[in-house]
Amino acid sequence: MSIQLPENTKMLASSFTYGVATAAFQIEGANTEDGRLESIWDRFCNQPNAVKNNDDGRIACDHYHLWEDDIKLIQSLGVDAYRLSIAWPRVIQLDGQLNPLGVRFYQEILKALKQANIKTFVTLYHWDLPQHLEDQGGWLNRDTCYKFRDYANLISQALNQYVDSWATFNEPFCAAILGYELGIHAPGLSDPKYGRQAAHHILLAHGLALPVLRKNAPSAQVGIVLNMNRSYAASESSEDQFAGLMRETLDNQFFIEPLMKGQYPNILQVVAPHYLPAMVLEGDMDIISQPIDFLGLNYYTCNHNAFDAEHFFLNVKNSNEVEYTDIGWEVAPHAFKELLINLHQQYELPPIIITENGAACVDTLINGEVNDEQRVRYLNAHLNAIHNAIEAGVNIQGYFAWSLMDNFEWAEGYSKRFGLVHVDYQTQKRTIKRSGKAYQAFLKARNECLFKTVLEAQKTIKTI
Repeated sequence: MSIQLPENTKMLASSFTYGVATAAFQIEGANTEDGRLESIWDRFCNQPNAVKNNDDGRIACDHYHLWEDDIKLIQSLGVDAYRLSIAWPRVIQLDGQLNPLGVRFYQEILKALKQANIKTFVTLYHWDLPQHLEDQGGWLNRDTCYKFRDYANLISQALNQYVDSWATFNEPFCAAILGYELGIHAPGLSDPKYGRQAAHHILLAHGLALPVLRKNAPSAQVGIVLNMNRSYAASESSEDQFAGLMRETLDNQFFIEPLMKGQYPNILQVVAPHYLPAMVLEGDMDIISQPIDFLGLNYYTCNHNAFDAEHFFLNVKNSNEVEYTDIGWEVAPHAFKELLINLHQQYELPPIIITENGAACVDTLINGEVNDEQRVRYLNAHLNAIHNAIEAGVNIQGYFAWSLMDNFEWAEGYSKRFGLVHVDYQTQKRTIKRSGKAYQAFLKARNECLFKTVLEAQKTIKTI
């Protein structure tokens, strides 16, 4: 099984960016070294049973010490770009000033990537809020928005010469709703009014950071990354149809509509005002809805929803026989295509970059190899779904596989593996899986095709 796209697709052009992605807390480890402060995920991991098997991020993939080898690994895959995040607690001290040792760590990584001719996509916030800010209210405290702006200002000044693309936030839904509304991610709070207010403040912080990023890094692209699933009704009944609509509204439209239209969904004002942020000040929505250069989109699965009188929707399994990944997510490339086309029809969107897409599989290392055939099929099907969406008119300019390597998978700890590269957490040995080799071969074939095209163009020019 290999990764195949139709011939003459725009996804084979040199302008289409292919990469792999990681996040700081999931791979770095070294969570007390060189002045790094405590994050909300350090504190959350210390709560009994908050994370499966009581796993934590103290070592993770030890990327803090092994980053040079990891960059060689990235380079060996033949990707165009690498998406990483900055750990806010590693680079900003308690006094709000830069931590030179933390900054140097990222400078060295970004320099090495540039030397390897790999484009750099940097995310400023991938869920690791400094704990001392959470102690002051975290994302429920409006002042955190301005603290984020200040952090974005300082770190973008320090790193701007090495960064091609800045994303302010990764998945505001997960940071706010999973962390403050459902309590299954850090900081572990559980209240709808908390989740939606935290979400508003995260979107506001995004908007506050945009001007400083543009000032400090005028040649870089600036955007934000949202995660979206395609929501379906469990049946044709009007109740289930309503459930599907509410899931779509609360999970997807709640986050994209403020960015694109400067408003929260009107339907919530009518049927679920308690799912709107309680405190929105004059001018907030103008700040949030400033133009962005790209919209990052993370996609993994779809969901099915039955009506629930208390919560509007209840997540249920597909009534048809379908394939699932090891984390229990339905494999649904058709839903990916539908989601992309629907967004294109609903909004005047900036260019889209698929910033995460991948699968958790039951990966077993046998005789030095991991035959993750399901992940190969998953990647192939979802890349072709992107091709179909582009053919339908959606402006998609890049794709990042999640993830480069197995890592700390948040509340799942180390129990789920998403990587193209297997990590032995005892020895830290990296082994490229079959999926990584398939991605590598796909990119090699694409580059060979581009090289032939250039040669043919040069021959044509000489004959003119």
